[in-house]
Amino acid sequence: MNEELRELALRISGLRDACGYTQEELAEELGIELSVYQDYEENGKNIPISVIYEIANKFGVDFNEIMTGTRAKLDTYHIIRCGKGKSVDRYPGYGFKDLAHRYVGKIMQPLLVTLDPSDKPADLVSHSGQEFNYVLSGRVAISFDGEEFILEPGDSIYFNSTYLHGQRCAGDEPGVFLTVISE
Repeated sequence: MNEELRELALRISGLRDACGYTQEELAEELGIELSVYQDYEENGKNIPISVIYEIANKFGVDFNEIMTGTRAKLDTYHIIRCGKGKSVDRYPGYGFKDLAHRYVGKIMQPLLVTLDPSDKPADLVSHSGQEFNYVLSGRVAISFDGEEFILEPGDSIYFNSTYLHGQRCAGDEPGVFLTVISE
């Protein structure tokens, strides 16, 4: 198992323990067979994004923190670079706590988006709420507030989506990213 997946599995296991749940209890509440859930915690690689989302929502923790191990601060945007050991903030932000809990019932299910190299750049859009993009494979260019950032697999950006933003493929292979958008 690669290091990122191992760390994800450890974060999920640690959160479950901290909230006083056994594997059996959490598997039952999530409607997952115990052996399947145990495989998630031991291997990480087979855990669906939707299950991670449900765990974040259940325990009222920041989805970004489970995925990346770092709690986001949000004013305009917050970028977390995989493996760099620190985050990059454009402006000093406030601690943006407990996204899943705060917006319970108001968050879209996570969506997987694939951008092909031949695709035209997406039109810049804005909408209310916040958006979280987590790059799973390839390279994705995020245009935000007049700047463009190239995100690699494992990188994420959390931003105030009332600002104009858009995404495009930034490499020769399709870019795949997870997005969660709050209402």
